[in-house]
Amino acid sequence: QLQASGGGLVQAGGSLRLSCAASGLTFDDYAIGWIRQAPGKEREVVSCISSSDGTRYYAESVKGRFTISSDNALNTVNLQMNSLQPEDTAVYYCAAHAVFCTLDLLGYDYWGQGTQVTVSS
Repeated sequence: QLQASGGGLVQAGGSLRLSCAASGLTFDDYAIGWIRQAPGKEREVVSCISSSDGTRYYAESVKGRFTISSDNALNTVNLQMNSLQPEDTAVYYCAAHAVFCTLDLLGYDYWGQGTQVTVSS
């Protein structure tokens, strides 16, 4: 199971830190992605981390602003989001894919419940 937390309301330029707590799976076996869905838009993978091959993927729209990291001892993946903009407003989900990162949303086996991020202008 995956449990996402850390969302909230922030002004443009502010920061939030999302956390994804995993139980029943290990980061050796699964890559963890952060996927967001903005109102009226399709879900997109914004970041992903894989311990197996050291991948840290970022969508172009968040490069330089978001940082993904994992804490294997706590079985948690964090997404530090800085310089937030109104276009970052979305529900953010964490999801697990076997071993490697993927941009194919259908490939994610397990999903957390989502956490709302709202950025005001």
